[in-house]
Amino acid sequence: MGIEREVMSQNKSIKASACNAIFNQAIADYHLTDDVDAALKNPYPSESFEQLLYLKNWIDTVQWHLEDIIRVPEIKADDAIKIKRRIDASNQHRTDVVEKLDDWYLTAFKNTVAKSNAKLNTESPAWVLDRMSILCLKIYHMQEQTMRSDVDAAHLATCQNKLAILSEQQVDLSTSFDQLMADIASGEKYMKVYRQMKMYNDEKLNPSLYKRQQN
Repeated sequence: MGIEREVMSQNKSIKASACNAIFNQAIADYHLTDDVDAALKNPYPSESFEQLLYLKNWIDTVQWHLEDIIRVPEIKADDAIKIKRRIDASNQHRTDVVEKLDDWYLTAFKNTVAKSNAKLNTESPAWVLDRMSILCLKIYHMQEQTMRSDVDAAHLATCQNKLAILSEQQVDLSTSFDQLMADIASGEKYMKVYRQMKMYNDEKLNPSLYKRQQN
């Protein structure tokens, strides 16, 4: 129990820079093969906070490239359907991992007493991490665009400008995340989690699925 409390204490104070480093590590590892079917080799201990961060970004990275593939004009209809269903499953997996991250934070802050005038944030910590993960991907791929040799100077300049904006956004979002974590830890804000309750993957909630079963 003492070790568990220590781990929770470390995770609730982990800085945005450390989270971004893990996201970038997952992106770099994926691009060693650049293959949506590559095996996931998570370097962190099972069910650890870092393992969940790495897994979260790996899911995002694979899905990023699936979204690219499905937009190829020459793709066969059967292949497009298979990828679309794979993307749907990926979205559900992504949501599940985000909610596991929020479970970590709920446990980490369960003994924190919010002040009487504490405010509620629009997003939970894990959904901020979700945005940070996607932003790391945007920066990586925009950086790629600035290094292309098969485009004109106008394209490179446009992408360089976009990269600068994304980088500024990352600084702002990371700062906001660190401030949110400090505010929750001090009781200035309190954490509240709403599950996503996605319906399209649920055979009991998607009418196109449950009506089909009834017929």
